[in-house]
Amino acid sequence: MKRRAFVTLPTLALASGQLPAPDSAAAPGPAGFAAPAFEGPAVVDGGLPVFAEQLKAGLDFPLAWSRNRRLGFRTWQRRARAKVEELLWQPEDSSPFDVEIVDEQAHDGYRRRLVLFDVTRHSRVRASMLIPDGPGPFPAALLLHDHGAKFDIGKEKLIEPWYDDTRRASAQAWAQRYFSGRFIGDELARRGYAVLAVDALGWGDRGGLTYEGQQALASNLFNLGSSPSGLMAREDVRAAAMLATLPEIDRRRIAAVGFSLGGYRAWQVAALSDHIAATVSACWMTGLKEMMVPGNNTLRGQSAFFMLHPGLPRYLDIPDVASIAAPRPMMLLDGETDPLFTAAGVEVAYAKMRAVWASQRARHRLSTKVWPGLGHVFVREMQDEAFAWLDHWLKRG
Repeated sequence: MKRRAFVTLPTLALASGQLPAPDSAAAPGPAGFAAPAFEGPAVVDGGLPVFAEQLKAGLDFPLAWSRNRRLGFRTWQRRARAKVEELLWQPEDSSPFDVEIVDEQAHDGYRRRLVLFDVTRHSRVRASMLIPDGPGPFPAALLLHDHGAKFDIGKEKLIEPWYDDTRRASAQAWAQRYFSGRFIGDELARRGYAVLAVDALGWGDRGGLTYEGQQALASNLFNLGSSPSGLMAREDVRAAAMLATLPEIDRRRIAAVGFSLGGYRAWQVAALSDHIAATVSACWMTGLKEMMVPGNNTLRGQSAFFMLHPGLPRYLDIPDVASIAAPRPMMLLDGETDPLFTAAGVEVAYAKMRAVWASQRARHRLSTKVWPGLGHVFVREMQDEAFAWLDHWLKRG
């Protein structure tokens, strides 16, 4: 241990705040005093520690498939999924769903339905469903809503609400902004898919959250042995399992479809649930290191709590988690000018995932595309390509 002689600084220097520069050990002080070197400031660039690059360098993702080929793919899948499950901080839930239909109306080739079910042992929720006319069973899509810091609507962002005029107006404006004025769920129902959308904690029927309140919710859930992201993941897995129990649904042909946070949720539920046969994820894929850069929205905290599992980056990169779903079909769409994800981050993630699907001789089951000139949107052209891709895998096999 090094010891330094203690020197009393002049009272004037202490009172005025004129202490020696913290990073200049050789800078002479009063009466020849040399200030010891120390770290300061230590927090910069919107919340990053000054040693962020050293922390990044220490993340080598030891549980990635590329480093565990000797195990065999199925063994790797089981171990990787088990690690993610462990870090959800949300125990598995096998409680009965107790599904109850509380409203059903005919509409334009499909039926609109409101259902209640127990999404966990703690929460009974109201969900929106659309069922095509006809005998069934139908291919289905679990629709996963985005974040957008807009909490008054959740499931309504994807299925047009018929039960609330205020929410309908809000949802129509949202669809116009991000989806070319379309409701993704209604469009899929017209194409012969049954669809289900459920509010995540804090949105729609389960509201009460504000942008500034997200950090408090996260810390409170942490103190209660849970996490926002882990709870969301568990609820999405449960929603997929509930959908598979319904008589109108072909349980072998269920897709997960989402945009933005919903895109994150889509590939995440595919990784954690065997009920998902195909996935469409719009505008949420990146390498972790490439996302954690100055100026990125993630560094602001708040909304980021719904997209992080504490400790998981010590084992797996973001695309490594999504790759647990391989070799099942997956489509990833991103916008070239999306401000939330760097081009480098998207390409790193795509490359990692292509390698995984290729290792299982399933290149043709992974579709990755960056749309020129588009930002953080899921517009008509992107939707049409995604819907045709879903038809290929879920209707024509």
